[in-house]
Amino acid sequence: MVEVFKTNVQKFTEAQKLVALLRRHFPGTKINIDMDDCDKVLRVEGNNLRIEKLMTLVTEKGFLCTVLD
Repeated sequence: MVEVFKTNVQKFTEAQKLVALLRRHFPGTKINIDMDDCDKVLRVEGNNLRIEKLMTLVTEKGFLCTVLD
């Protein structure tokens, strides 16, 4: 399963920390943030994704996290 989200991560260091956090919570999942995209797209690929938990983790760090269609 692949899910994509719009975020408002602005700094590369913030993206690195957020991806590291998400990888700890979702081991074996491919996760990245496209900092070149205007929507700072968070892409998550893996099995057994818990979308609500992922979105909660991102928003608890102070970032926007909206599912993209």
